[in-house]
Amino acid sequence: MSTFTESEERQELRRQVAKMAAGYGREWFVERARSGEKTTELWLDIARAGYLGVNLPEEYGGGGGGIGDVAAVCEELAAQGCPLLMMVVSPAICGTVIARYGTEEQKQRWLPGICDGTATMAFAITEPDAGTNSHNITTTARRDGDGWVLRGQKVYISGVDEAAHVLVVARAEDARTGKLKPCLFVVPTDAAGFDFTAIPMEIVSPEKQFQVFIDDVRLPADALVGDEDGGLVQLFAGLNPERIMAASFSTGLARHALEKASAYARERIVFQVPIGAHQAIAHPLATAHVENELARLMTQKASALVDAGDDLAAGEAANMAKYAAAEAAVHAVDAAVQTHGGNGITQEYGMAGMLVAARAGRIAPVSREMILNFVAMHSLGLPKSY
Repeated sequence: MSTFTESEERQELRRQVAKMAAGYGREWFVERARSGEKTTELWLDIARAGYLGVNLPEEYGGGGGGIGDVAAVCEELAAQGCPLLMMVVSPAICGTVIARYGTEEQKQRWLPGICDGTATMAFAITEPDAGTNSHNITTTARRDGDGWVLRGQKVYISGVDEAAHVLVVARAEDARTGKLKPCLFVVPTDAAGFDFTAIPMEIVSPEKQFQVFIDDVRLPADALVGDEDGGLVQLFAGLNPERIMAASFSTGLARHALEKASAYARERIVFQVPIGAHQAIAHPLATAHVENELARLMTQKASALVDAGDDLAAGEAANMAKYAAAEAAVHAVDAAVQTHGGNGITQEYGMAGMLVAARAGRIAPVSREMILNFVAMHSLGLPKSY
């Protein structure tokens, strides 16, 4: 099989997900978002079909596939106008970390629910005063008898209102050095001392963002996922999949925008011919398509490296894929809005609502500037700039 084409199995997965998502469509998705409703129906449909946990081990209810499979699901949903942000978080970040570093008991406890959609898990790393610098995280975990007590704040945490648990990145004190080291804890969203408030956002999405307050939340010993001394390696096990999923989210959005814009450009006649016959309309759309296909190919490469266990090479490819996909999505949606003219900024045509969603890809889950820092330092050997 050529390494530049996906397996027939994954192509069939894409077709089936696209077919299912098309039954819902962009109008249904936006209607849910604008009315403050959730997309639980679609989420559970995906889960029932076995697509939600396709990357997780079969013995815990998953599909036994790789990150490339769940990324394909994410992309096809977005391409049909139904991008599900919690797919990035629950099966790809939390599911991957628990499958790789959790105890047997933790895997049996958490993974089946992540796979069947009944126990969605959020992920909390970003803090008000830390931003991109995860070394500055101040949420602390201190030992208390057999358990732990967590205290701190998080911001821009997705979907806390629809998650039963959150995988929280905190820092525990190293008894030997006194330094703080990153650790991962599963925290119930209904725990005493755990509170959250929604952040008003301009993005049109049924999945909300939250400020989270963790005020002396008591946890049992088995809330700790992985080795207390595992450090950043365990955290980054979830971050490469996160970047790949974010890339797929973006390339799916771009495909949706380009499909809508191309259809409009074929039908809309202003000067005797369809507007798509004019290069001023055709070229920006064609350029965006080229950029998006390149980003999709890099996402495929990053997925293959993660699934092969080459974390170092995967880090470079995943960051590049996320960067390229976000740029492609921004250009694609902008070109799509322009193609529609005045119609591009109406609710009826649904283009303008995608502007913020596409633009968010340049910021989250890691900014384009930090990716360029990473590439400059790790790929080009330039001095560290931060």
